[in-house]
Amino acid sequence: MRRFMLIAGAVCCAAVAHAAGMLKPGDTFPAWSLPDQSGTQVSSKQMTGKMYLLWFYPKAMTPGCTAEGDGLRDNFTALQQAGVSVLGVSFDTPTDNVTFVRQQHFPFSLLSDTDRTLAVAVGAATSSQDPVARRVSYLVGADGKVLRAYGTVNPSTHAQEVLADIAVLSKPTP
Repeated sequence: MRRFMLIAGAVCCAAVAHAAGMLKPGDTFPAWSLPDQSGTQVSSKQMTGKMYLLWFYPKAMTPGCTAEGDGLRDNFTALQQAGVSVLGVSFDTPTDNVTFVRQQHFPFSLLSDTDRTLAVAVGAATSSQDPVARRVSYLVGADGKVLRAYGTVNPSTHAQEVLADIAVLSKPTP
């Protein structure tokens, strides 16, 4: 079992393999704190009690990342109505992310994982030397546990996939 704690950009690990793979549903998502496009720290502690989608994208203002972000923007109201907060994560600087947010009119924050700590911890990067994040996402529950891990993401349909999964997860079990 992996246990992670992200503190001030460093990963403190207990029984961690050399490179973390994707987390699985039911795993506890590691604690994190990253600056958003305005430089304000956003943390998992602030997300406690909320369901959120953390989508890792390779590079701001590139075609695939723009398509994925636009899909999430265009479905943002439905995601909010489903109780999901949306947060993007890349290795871009806050300055690059503020430009991306403004150009695409994103109603959600983009976070900067410039030292790649969170990305490595959750399998969105294999090392701190990776030039870009892998296109993966996590739907994290209000209890901080992974509800759904998306290891393969189609940028143009990802928002609809997340909404479909939320509908299934929201159905009462018989």
